[in-house]
Amino acid sequence: MAEKAAKKIDVSNKKASFEFFFLERYTAGMVLTGTEIKSIRLSKFNMTDAYCFFINGELYVKNLNISKYEQGTHYNHEPLRDRKLLLQRKELKKLANKLTDKGLTVIPTRLFINDKGLAKLDIALAKGKKLYDKRDSIKERDVARERMRES
Repeated sequence: MAEKAAKKIDVSNKKASFEFFFLERYTAGMVLTGTEIKSIRLSKFNMTDAYCFFINGELYVKNLNISKYEQGTHYNHEPLRDRKLLLQRKELKKLANKLTDKGLTVIPTRLFINDKGLAKLDIALAKGKKLYDKRDSIKERDVARERMRES
């Protein structure tokens, strides 16, 4: 039996790690339509400006741009629609309570397809960095790079 070689999709949001400190991380499922998952499997998505928010106790992701599927017909999806995230109720309540703190937000950090073929989104409870924190991050990265060159 010939197995189909599936392309691994595992994309992280590099801008998020530069802009935010991650306090807690969660893995959430997403409610997607058929053409959306096909576009994700073709790596036709952009998550740099995406963020999460609550509506009626449910978590949604906004500005996750999944491009239209090229072979899609009139059933094609809207690229920037809000997509519902699937977490356990206990985790949703915990996130909702922590979002009342000033300066905290929930952002997507990674989009991947698991072994079962389901699209998952890693999200993080994050606090924004100040300008001097960003400079410190750049300095630490440069020092680590210099150490690796010397070794």
